[in-house]
Amino acid sequence: MSDDPESPGRTTYRHGDLRGALLAAGVEMAREGGPRAVVLREATRRAGVSPNAAYRHFADRAALLHAVSDTCLGFAADRIQEALDANRPTGDAAADARMGLRAVGVGYIAFAREEPGLFRTAFSVPDDLRQAASPAKAGRNGLTPFQLVGGALDALVAAGVFPPERRENAEFLAWAAVHGLGMLVIDGPLRGLDDRMIDYSTERLLDMVDRGL
Repeated sequence: MSDDPESPGRTTYRHGDLRGALLAAGVEMAREGGPRAVVLREATRRAGVSPNAAYRHFADRAALLHAVSDTCLGFAADRIQEALDANRPTGDAAADARMGLRAVGVGYIAFAREEPGLFRTAFSVPDDLRQAASPAKAGRNGLTPFQLVGGALDALVAAGVFPPERRENAEFLAWAAVHGLGMLVIDGPLRGLDDRMIDYSTERLLDMVDRGL
C-alpha cells in the first residue's frame, strides 16, 4: 500500500498529521485491549498507511506504546478535572480543599472503572517522577494527574488543613492508596464487587486518606 495520503482506499489518514492518526489508532487499541493490544503494524493498518510510513514517527512498538501511555495519562487528568469541576464551592476554604482532594481520588478511580484499557496502558511504560509533569502527560487543562494531586494537597495547606511540614512528598502516599484500589477493582480480587460495594470502598478509602494526611 502506498503511503501517499491521497492513495485510493485510504479510510483514516488523509493529509497532514500521520503521527496523530497513528496515535489515535494506538489509543483505540489500548481502549479495546490494554497495552498488549497496542501494535505498530495494526496501527498503520487502521491509519491506512504502509508500515514504512510509520517509522518516520515511531521507531518501533515501544515508541508508539510510550506515546499512547502518555496520552492515556492525559485522559486520566481530564477525568480528574471533570470530578473537580463537579464540585460547587461552599465558601469554606477548608471544606472546599478537602472536597478537592476527594474529587481527585473519585475521578482517578472512575477513570480506572470506566476505561480500564486506557488506565492499564497509562501505567504500562516504566517511567520516573522526572517526567511526571511532562506536557505529553497533561490533560486539556495543561496539568498531569500528578500535578492535580499536588495542587489538591497545596490547597489543603493553604486552607490550614494540612500542616506544611507534612506536605513534602505527600503525593506519593495519596497516589499509592488510590491507585492501589483502582488496580484491585479492575485487575485484582475486588473485580467481583458490584458498583455499590466499589462506591462504598472508594468513599472509605478517601476518608482514610483525608484522615491520614
